[in-house]
Amino acid sequence: QYIAFASLFFILISITTFCLETHEAFNKIINKTETTTQNNVTKTEITLEVETEPFLTYVEGMCVIWFTFEFLMRVLFCPDKMEFIKSSLNIIDFVAILPFYLEVGLSGLSSKAAKDVLGFLRVVRFVRILRIFKLTRHFVGLRVLGHTLRASTNEFLLLIIFLALGVLIFATMIYYAERIGAEPGDITGSAHTNFKNIPIGFWWAVVTMTTLGYGDMYPVTWSGMLVGALCALAGVLTIAMPVPVIVNNFGMYYSLAMAKQKLPKKKNKHIPRAPQPGSPNYCKPDMQSPHRSAPGDSCPLAQEEIIEINRAGKIV
Repeated sequence: QYIAFASLFFILISITTFCLETHEAFNKIINKTETTTQNNVTKTEITLEVETEPFLTYVEGMCVIWFTFEFLMRVLFCPDKMEFIKSSLNIIDFVAILPFYLEVGLSGLSSKAAKDVLGFLRVVRFVRILRIFKLTRHFVGLRVLGHTLRASTNEFLLLIIFLALGVLIFATMIYYAERIGAEPGDITGSAHTNFKNIPIGFWWAVVTMTTLGYGDMYPVTWSGMLVGALCALAGVLTIAMPVPVIVNNFGMYYSLAMAKQKLPKKKNKHIPRAPQPGSPNYCKPDMQSPHRSAPGDSCPLAQEEIIEINRAGKIV
């Protein structure tokens, strides 16, 4: 539990640092002088570079040290190394850690190749934001969401197919509908509208069918408005059909997760052995006694131990 809280703390610190690095208050523009020699001629060039506050780099370094320690410990003590390598969360851990060490190692180099690699690593740093998915190890709700997404793959695929068909149909319809109101002198028929071609209409159809309605593109003719209304209605119906199945899957996994949390923690319970010959509790019917038990009967002490054994077995 303490390790889980420490991991959560460093994940939040790392993500906060990543976001602050993009703020202008933590970036300053500096003049950097570079001396280059070409054809026995030495030139001095002054370039402008953006430098992040050093303390953010130190904080990120501390977080990376913790993530490296955690990753190495999990690699060392993992019973199945192949399963560890195949895990997507472990791949995210490695990809998020590696760029920091490469960037630190190449920061002192001044060659053009090193600068190109550094520029690429700065772009790849966005992988650090994927560390938020590590929280699935500690939060039940995120694990439930992951199970729901995997169980609802067919529904998501169905939703994408429905949207793709609707986008293709309504983008084509809006393109031709807007040309009905074109001026006679307009050869292309698109001077009065934003729908210059069908691919542009794809964006409008997606925004309309998902009920976002940015308003950056809109029909101006009566025929185009009619197509827009049909597109909006079709989008609502298309999205409404697969969503209940996804919601049911989420409810099922959430109920299972909550029921599992309410179960008592398993403890190693002592299961008593059956009475053995020679033990004080062992007895057998006296074959010579006139009052001996029937063949199906057993002595009281042995019967009590058998009941206890059955009860313990049910608990386990």
